[in-house]
Amino acid sequence: MVPGQVELVVQGSGASAPAVRLFDWSRAECEVNFAVEAIDDGVRARVETVTVTVWDGMSEFFDGLARDFRGWEGERTWVNNHLAVTATFGSGGHVYLGWTLRSGFFPGDWHCTVTTVIEAGEGMTAVAADLREFLREE
Repeated sequence: MVPGQVELVVQGSGASAPAVRLFDWSRAECEVNFAVEAIDDGVRARVETVTVTVWDGMSEFFDGLARDFRGWEGERTWVNNHLAVTATFGSGGHVYLGWTLRSGFFPGDWHCTVTTVIEAGEGMTAVAADLREFLREE
């Protein structure tokens, strides 16, 4: 991510790998608002407004994934309004990030999950640092 840039793309290796894009960043009081888009194999889902406060712990969630580069058991989850992120540690030293976008919380509302595969260690450390920069949490 370029300093001062207001877009973050999380994508595994390969041009056609699934990707998640966070963009349209804005701040209001103690919260950050942004749009998120998930892209995978011809599917594109978008949520216009995700609201994150410093108390929601999104940066801390990703920092914890980066710190635990040797792996962990089970699934870790971060959830907030229209976005949920799940993380599992897989073979070969990779972190599988499941990004679920939701239009709402009622039956009939749509949801879409895209999984990005990130290298544990340096790859996950870079994603965590880029997210912190995107959220402006230096």
